[in-house]
Amino acid sequence: MTKKILAIGPHPDDLEFSIGGILIKEVAAGNSVEMLVMSKGEAASNGSPEVRQQEAALAAKIIGAKLAFTDFGGDGHLIYSTANVIKLAELIRQLRPNIIITNGDEQNQHPDHVQASAIVRAAARLARYGGINELKNIPPHQIDALYFYSATLNTTLPPDLIIDITNEVKTWEKTMTAHASQLKTRKYVDLVMARAKILGLSINTEYAQGLYANDPLVIDLPSTINSSARNF
Repeated sequence: MTKKILAIGPHPDDLEFSIGGILIKEVAAGNSVEMLVMSKGEAASNGSPEVRQQEAALAAKIIGAKLAFTDFGGDGHLIYSTANVIKLAELIRQLRPNIIITNGDEQNQHPDHVQASAIVRAAARLARYGGINELKNIPPHQIDALYFYSATLNTTLPPDLIIDITNEVKTWEKTMTAHASQLKTRKYVDLVMARAKILGLSINTEYAQGLYANDPLVIDLPSTINSSARNF
């Protein structure tokens, strides 16, 4: 059975740089991916909102994902509020994904990241409540799982899930270089590739990306797990 994955990022390029390899792998496995971006990168030093939307569209095409932009106040202005939570909960009910992946809540240099994380977590919960007056015209929807990615390069917490993306690296790199306007002042591709390399080495592969689970992972038996990070 195929799964529908909703990947939500606060800015254009957040998803590609953080979990591009995972999204590419999910599409290749036959699952559908929709990328929802909560701003147009209006506050960026490089690249107009129009340019950044074009870059995001190219990256989504390379991934094989659908792409949508929704205004939650603009770049640098994302705020956790009831109105924004309800707005996103409505979109979740409309899209009805099985899995949501979004930015983690760790503090970093951009205030939008932690705000976006809080909005998504709350919206995923409210999307399944039947008594929300503002949402009564759309049937409730409960997702199967909520996962977070880390947008910071210095996190010390090991991911709950580590996904081998070695075969997806070349395509993943193309999705990042599609955001050419954001590569003018810093070597972001090199930074995240190095991070993926280190995480890959931790599981005896070349490249990997990680996710953090909102809820405990449930399995039938320990023997059903394919491998361990200490299998070498």
